[in-house]
Amino acid sequence: MSDTEATPAAAWRMLALGVLAQAAGTLLVSTPAYLIPLLHVQRGVPLAQAGLLASAPTFGMVLTLVAWGALADRYGERWVIAGGLFLTAAFALAASFASGFVGLGVLLLLGGAASASTNAASGRVVVGWFPRSRRGLAMGIRQMSQPLGVAAAAVAVPPLADRLGPAGPLLLAAVVLAVLTVLCALGIKNPPRPAPRPASTEAPANPYRASGFLWRIHLVSVLLVVPQFTLSIFGLVWLITQLHWSATAAGIVIGLSQFVGAIGRIVIGSWSDRVGSRTRVLRWVAVSGVVVMAALAATGSVKWSVAAAVVLIIATTVSVADNGLSFTSVAEAAGPAWSGRALGLQNTGQFLAASAVGPGIGALITAVGYPVAFALVAIAPLLSIPLVPQRDRHWG
Repeated sequence: MSDTEATPAAAWRMLALGVLAQAAGTLLVSTPAYLIPLLHVQRGVPLAQAGLLASAPTFGMVLTLVAWGALADRYGERWVIAGGLFLTAAFALAASFASGFVGLGVLLLLGGAASASTNAASGRVVVGWFPRSRRGLAMGIRQMSQPLGVAAAAVAVPPLADRLGPAGPLLLAAVVLAVLTVLCALGIKNPPRPAPRPASTEAPANPYRASGFLWRIHLVSVLLVVPQFTLSIFGLVWLITQLHWSATAAGIVIGLSQFVGAIGRIVIGSWSDRVGSRTRVLRWVAVSGVVVMAALAATGSVKWSVAAAVVLIIATTVSVADNGLSFTSVAEAAGPAWSGRALGLQNTGQFLAASAVGPGIGALITAVGYPVAFALVAIAPLLSIPLVPQRDRHWG
């Protein structure tokens, strides 16, 4: 990968707005997971049912990711991102006034469906504005958005929920989303697109028919998302109920883990630029995922409180490290005419798996306990290792 390609100055502004936009959407999507201590511990809602509510926004995203990506391919990124943020803010506001479990779940599902606009579209912004020699770093920075949104939810939701109930965190999310709607509408500019080839009037070739590369990356990402969402949904309640941390202290640990994970994504992305391969680094991340989940199960089984918290931070960092690599690989292999849909499919697979993690892992934890559940979750990254492609694939 050449280091001589110039990065436009505007690219960094687009990247910053893309990070903030997706972080704001993630704040809403993550909020229900950090309501679990309130719902489960204080109000007696079964863990599987609380996990189902936590998965509602993720399931909503599954329903619309490809559609948002197709809109970005056709009409550009600016209004897809701004319009999606506006709808997400509206649903968050409506959810803050919801009375009843079902109504809240439906509005969270709709909010998640609207927030999916930032996922595929902001990824297109990064790939469109940055040269290939800087995309690993840029996508690593862009992928900070999810852990930053989760970290904000982990720190803000528990104390707000204790004082104001579920309405407090949802109102906070609505305000943040409204502000980002305005900033993105004013500040985002669609990236320059390659000029069409005058000699050809044929539609761009479908990259999914050319090879199995994209399908393999999608499947690897589905498997690697299982430990990521297991920790983001149940890490907080595990610290509180099993290791006896206070809600505030546990929230700080989870927030710290997400912040460290965000920095880790930048390091991993930059590393892939230096190594010259996304897939090689992705394989190393998958191997590390097996090790850290096994270590978390071991420290949790003996209830070494401080050690378990440290391992949780490391495990969370590893569990989110693959996202930037896989996103960059998908976008580079799909090309500009297909990247929105390909990134939408990438997210669809990930969030479909993530939507099953809440109720599924919640039921598993109820049946066998946290340490055994963490050990079983390690099987997912183990299965992903042989599926990682040997070499990168690039469009054009």
